[in-house]
Amino acid sequence: QVQVVESGGGLVQAGGSLRLSCAASGSIFSINNMGWYRQAPGNQRELVAAVTSDAVTNYADSVKGRFTISRDNAKNTVYLQMNSLKPEDTAVYYCKAVVVPATYWGQGTPRNYWGQGTQVTVSS
Repeated sequence: QVQVVESGGGLVQAGGSLRLSCAASGSIFSINNMGWYRQAPGNQRELVAAVTSDAVTNYADSVKGRFTISRDNAKNTVYLQMNSLKPEDTAVYYCKAVVVPATYWGQGTPRNYWGQGTQVTVSS
């Protein structure tokens, strides 16, 4: 089994900063992409930022220049540093890890694992 757990959400004033963390644990052979998504009330879940195992990053246009994604492969952890936060960044933030599970025979088929979500609220 694989677990993905986020932490670091909270309430912050506009212009402030928060750092989200997401750790994957369990029967892991390797992790491909890791990413952060968010969902505001009434909206669809959207990609915020993603990073490959080779540290290639991708950002939504709305967060470029303000958010930075990074990962620590040794810890199976991905981070999202959020600066210059705006009220429109308010949402539940979810972590996704594309995990290759460890099996008795070696490596299994990659699949997506999601965290439970962490609330980020930015007040104006």
